[in-house]
Amino acid sequence: MDNGVITGNFLFPDGCVRRGTITIRGGKIAACEAGEPAPDGSREPVVVPGFVDVHVHGGGGADVMDASWESLDTISATHAAHGTTTWLATTVTHFPERIEQAIDAVTTYMQSGRNGASGARVAGLHLEGPFLNPDKRGAHRADALAAPDVRQLIRWCERAEGAVKMITLAPELDGAPEVIREAARRGIVVSAGHTDATWSEMENAVRCGLSHVTHLFNAMRPLHHREPGIVGFALASRSVTADLIVDGVHVHPGVVDLALTAVGPRRLLLITDAIRAACMGDGEYDLGGLTVRVAGGIARIANGALAGSLLTLDEAFRRLVTAHGLDLAAASRMASLNPAALLGLDRSKGKIEAGMDADLVCLDHEGNVLWTMVGGRVVYRADA
Repeated sequence: MDNGVITGNFLFPDGCVRRGTITIRGGKIAACEAGEPAPDGSREPVVVPGFVDVHVHGGGGADVMDASWESLDTISATHAAHGTTTWLATTVTHFPERIEQAIDAVTTYMQSGRNGASGARVAGLHLEGPFLNPDKRGAHRADALAAPDVRQLIRWCERAEGAVKMITLAPELDGAPEVIREAARRGIVVSAGHTDATWSEMENAVRCGLSHVTHLFNAMRPLHHREPGIVGFALASRSVTADLIVDGVHVHPGVVDLALTAVGPRRLLLITDAIRAACMGDGEYDLGGLTVRVAGGIARIANGALAGSLLTLDEAFRRLVTAHGLDLAAASRMASLNPAALLGLDRSKGKIEAGMDADLVCLDHEGNVLWTMVGGRVVYRADA
């Protein structure tokens, strides 16, 4: 329904779950009526803002690098079933022609009527690689890595017609400052990842326009008390935000708690870094030309390195609440408002209030998704 009325429990911007009614018109929240707070310990469903994931490679057997609308449909539907309403189609390191095929597919898909019609809406492209440090490449193929090249970035941005919203690179590499400045000039979020950057190299990158850190703690120089590096910089500096893969595999729960204590929910956001194997079973899958083996819910390449994740945002959200003690408001901030703000979408997404997009997810008392709404349309129902 593009128009209608929903009554129930809602997580409102004041951080309180209240009984209320929202009116939807033209895919947006036209009005909100908030009543009394829901009783403590209520086991009734609650509606929260739809999740926003800035780092999705795939899911449901499909990958952004397939460069097809069908795969984008599959990924969108797969993640919508787990509460995601907005996502960035994330490329992986490959040769330029393969990246360009993915750019073309995503750009035309976003311009089509299919985007958001039956799943989460693609908000743009996240180019992860190929400007990464070879020593921190993780599950990115070594033979396709490249030195930062501002001319290449410009070609990709022009090809994408404004759809590139985020890039991840290693800021210590030669040529990175020029790429960072050009991307920032274009309004693209520049994030440090797959990097061996020192504290001073991060300071310089921030001066050039870098503002974010990709999957904090993973594929980067570790914290040391005499050279805090990128991890120390992300924990201590207010000049960057950072995202985390909260799946119990990529980052130890105690280290997640460390980040929550040092940085707080206001500068952290959740991502999945999901690959095509997400929501599938054990077996072998392709990731940018590398073979990924999934066993026991963990994806690795041949050398044992973790290969993206099998995570969905509803699981990460539940972990924040059950394993890390966050309340619904803080967990929602990390899953919805913060990533929306990173992309400059916080005037339309991430909160339940009049004027915002009707991107909503209804959770039961255990955090399971009952239904997902994108632009006023229910695109997933657990009971369907």
